[in-house]
Parts: sequence; structure tokens; C-alpha cells
Amino acid sequence: MTSSGEAQFRLTVLNPGGRDVAQSFREAGEAIGHAPVNFHAYAACTNGSFHRDTKQAVAENSAVLLLLRGDFKASERALEELKKNKCRVVVSLKETGLHQIAQQLSDRARLSRFLRIIAKADGCIASTPEAAEIYQQARSKSNPSTVAFIPTPYPLEDRQWNFTVPPNQHAGILVGTREWKVPSRNHATTLLVSRRLCEATGERVTVFNLDGRKGRQLLAELKFPNGKLRVIEKRMPYVDYLREVARHKIVFQLDRSRVPGQVAGDALLCRTICVGGDGAIDRMAFPQTCGEGRTTNELAAIASGLLNDTNRRATLVLETQWRAMERLSFQAIRPQFANFFAKL
Repeated sequence: MTSSGEAQFRLTVLNPGGRDVAQSFREAGEAIGHAPVNFHAYAACTNGSFHRDTKQAVAENSAVLLLLRGDFKASERALEELKKNKCRVVVSLKETGLHQIAQQLSDRARLSRFLRIIAKADGCIASTPEAAEIYQQARSKSNPSTVAFIPTPYPLEDRQWNFTVPPNQHAGILVGTREWKVPSRNHATTLLVSRRLCEATGERVTVFNLDGRKGRQLLAELKFPNGKLRVIEKRMPYVDYLREVARHKIVFQLDRSRVPGQVAGDALLCRTICVGGDGAIDRMAFPQTCGEGRTTNELAAIASGLLNDTNRRATLVLETQWRAMERLSFQAIRPQFANFFAKL
């Protein structure tokens, strides 16, 4: 597609029956509401819109990315209505961690709907390479060019989303995971490694606990050195959370869920380093520190080195920002959408 065609392309993301209200990203000043991250970022990077009502999505008169959520019933009805109105429609699961996909497709009725939707859609967009492979298998008789992996972009070129903190104000480790019950998150192991790093370097560890008393009891069992564990128990607005992330030397996680990688994406906006994790963003932006192909001990050693070396951290931040601008910024992802839809 020509550059003029790319500039004119807009994407409507439809989450039928979802909680997020309608939102336009046609002008930067209009982007008041949900932050331009995750699936909202797909709309934002194309100056498109996000809807939960199918009729409003049809009225946009643009290409549509339909999200599959819940039991997929609302998504299937939305696809039928979009097709009746001759919309170009591609689909994506809203929850795309491997454990989430497995759970969703373990139900017979939901699997049946998923296969019907995949077959009827014009194509599939995947926020992880692993999800793309699953869509390709489900659409085995279709043209492989109708499935694409397009990572969730981040507004790295927008000053409003630059949460840089001067290096002399950085301190401690932020634990990027917070789910005790999801085995692939490896939250307990992440905390054990963080405790060892704390003991070795003297750095304080910050962790979010959204499990109330039970979470506090579990954290107490780890017996961090006095004054070295900071627990945050309140939910924060996204921008306040980013300001919290930006104050830390590193973000540490051992997630093995093959998710899109918002923890790593948040680190990009905060101009800090994410260590560990095997999400799509982790692998693309942080190849020198991600969890891909590395043991827990290797990641602990990487984290320890970064905590003690300001110059190394600064160098890595520059490298990751350059890499992310080339591959994950809005300006990098927008033409990928335009070219993909042009081929359908």
C-alpha cells in the first residue's frame, strides 16, 4: 500500500458487549479514556476507534478487528451483523496467553463457535506468534496471508507517554507479576529470586498485592529483610502505575505464559529495563534480558548485574528504545495493518 493509503487507513476494534466505552483516536486530543495500549493501541495507532456496540462499529465504515471474548456468543452475532453490512472483518482472541487460549478452547461449545468464527472471518490478527500459529491451523484451508502476527504497539513517539525518571532517582526492583494462582506466571519463584537479589544488593523490592489478607500472609512467609519489601495494595490509574514503574532500576518477572507482554511494554514507556518474561514484547524489545532460552539462575545474574551497573542500564535503555521504535511504535505498526488489509 502507498504511504497515502497507509495514512488514510483506519481500524475499528470491536469488543462486543465489553465494558470499555466507545472511544475515538482520530485526533490525539480525543484520546481521553482508556490508554492507547493493548487492543486499544491497534485502534489508536491507525487513528481509528474502539467500540462495544456493533452498530456503532458498522457506522465507522472502516476495517474491523473483532475481539472474541467470553463464550464467543456475542462475538459470533457481531460477525454475522458485520458481514451483512459488507464489512471487512478480521478476528482475534481477546485473551491470548497460551494458558488462556487452552482454557477457552477446552469447552466444546466454545470451541465449536471459535472454529465457525475463524472460518467465516476474512482473516486473523494475532498479538503473539503463538496465537498466529493456532489461527493458521484453524484456517488450514485458507490462504496463509490471511493470518498475521502484529504485536501490540506502544506510543513511544508521543511525549505524553514518556515517563522517564532521571537515573539518580531510580531505586529497587519492581516485581512485574502478581498472580499466585496461574502456574505459568511463576509469581512465587519471582519473589524468591527477588528476595535473594535484595539480600545480595540491598535493593528494596516493590510488589503489588491485590489478594488482600491471603496475599499478605503469603508475602509474610517469604520473610524479606526488614524494610526491604514494599507492598502496594491499591489499584492505581494506569498513568500513576507507570510513574511507579519508572522509579525502579529494573522490572523483574519469570512469566512463561507467552502473552503479548504488557509488563515489558510498560517498561518501554517508563524507559526502564524488563528482565525475564517470554511475552512477544519481551522477546522483541528486550532480547538481551528476556526469559527466552534462559534459566532462572541466568536471569537472576542478569538482574544482579544491572542493579549494580548504572552505565549498563543506561546503555540497555537506549538500545531497547531504538529497537522498540523500529518495531513496536505506532509509526512502525500502522503500515503493517494497512498492508495486511490491502492483501485481503
